[in-house]
Amino acid sequence: MNFSLINWLAVIVAGLSAFAVGGLWYSRSIFGNAWMADAKLTEEEIKKGNMGKIFGLTAVFSLIMAVNLGMFLADAKTTAAWGAEAGFLAGIWTFCAIATAALFEQKSWRYIFINGG
Repeated sequence: MNFSLINWLAVIVAGLSAFAVGGLWYSRSIFGNAWMADAKLTEEEIKKGNMGKIFGLTAVFSLIMAVNLGMFLADAKTTAAWGAEAGFLAGIWTFCAIATAALFEQKSWRYIFINGG
């Protein structure tokens, strides 16, 4: 693995953008209310969570995922098109992993598509 081929700026932007998009995705104006209902969480339960830990670890995990994808794409022949395709394919893998866990948890398809999306 040649780490000098990793586009570290792209990794940071991807990691932070995944964190930001997640914030919008789960906002009340988009899927937040539906997700809370299907996750069987109340506003009070959400507020009891350790938000520093939750958001901090979410940001770290987003960066780890971006580094991981960057490592797969660390090739001098990598193009933007291949990067987009690899990201899409990684998204399918991730969706399937989320769906598998949610099916065993007996969650609804709406919940699966919100989390997998």
